[in-house]
Amino acid sequence: MSPHLILRVVSKLLIPIIVVFGFYVQFHGDFGPGGGFQAGVIVAVGVILYALIFGMEEARRAVPPAAVRYLMAAGVLLFAGVGVATLLMNGAGEPVNFLDYDALHPDQSHHTGQHYGILLIELGVLFTVSSVMLAIFYAFAGRIPDLPDEDW
Repeated sequence: MSPHLILRVVSKLLIPIIVVFGFYVQFHGDFGPGGGFQAGVIVAVGVILYALIFGMEEARRAVPPAAVRYLMAAGVLLFAGVGVATLLMNGAGEPVNFLDYDALHPDQSHHTGQHYGILLIELGVLFTVSSVMLAIFYAFAGRIPDLPDEDW
């Protein structure tokens, strides 16, 4: 019997709850406290917990470093892309503002564009923050040699 059986079982129950809570914070950020930064850290913590319990090789197999690099770039591009889209979609003769979300929806009386814009921006922040946290963790954890189980 593995000495870490309880940790493995409890973490298998907690990690999905942690990730779902991260997505709740992400999508509730439009209406209350929270948003992309907090959700990104929470999602990264789920992967970090997985790495601490099951090992770095398993974590790198579950979330490869290449995927982390692509998510970093995708998050920044999504954030900047929404800003550039709002610049290009503003009507002629109107002042041009970066991240003017009302330009994302033609019916500006209901401010639907605000919701679309904030959702996309926060999604870009989620991608960037979670992937940067994982990249930092992978960089630091890769420098520490794995300890054998008997050292616990």
